[in-house]
Amino acid sequence: MQTIKVLFHVSDQEVWPKAVTNIENYLNDVDKETIEIEVVANAAAVVTYFNADKKELLDRMASLSAAGVKFTACRNALKANKLAEADLPSFVQPIPAGITEIVIRQTEGFVYIKP
Repeated sequence: MQTIKVLFHVSDQEVWPKAVTNIENYLNDVDKETIEIEVVANAAAVVTYFNADKKELLDRMASLSAAGVKFTACRNALKANKLAEADLPSFVQPIPAGITEIVIRQTEGFVYIKP
């Protein structure tokens, strides 16, 4: 069976709850063995990864990561927001540039979703 590849793009902090709920709902509705999901966070959205006040949201992200969802953070955005890559949660992978990642993934057949 063909793998369905989905790319969620989050650039604003206030969009995170909707994005995480979208991903949870999608996973509940599909065969998890036939999907690949990546979340690209850039711009202000990377700040949420460091926000201790968002523990419940971060816990939901960690659970999604354990289920195979790949969470990323744009290094350019980390630098712009003066955030240390080393302090990212363990489930988040830094990437050189969010926009470049989006372009690459779309050329690889990922469906682009901007919650």
